[in-house]
Amino acid sequence: MSCEDLVCAGCAHPVAEGRCPRCRAYRERMHQNAFGSMTPALVALVLIALFFLTLALKHLSGA
Repeated sequence: MSCEDLVCAGCAHPVAEGRCPRCRAYRERMHQNAFGSMTPALVALVLIALFFLTLALKHLSGA
């Protein structure tokens, strides 16, 4: 989830606009953590893709 999707409970505007101190603080916190937007499903998908890539490379190398 990104800050563009969130609405502030304090000012009722999108957090991405940063109109109040609460919006600005949350937007800053979300942008500091690059992996904060990664969902568990996305992490699982990346791990599965890496697993199959490893299998394909092992098969192509003949080992």
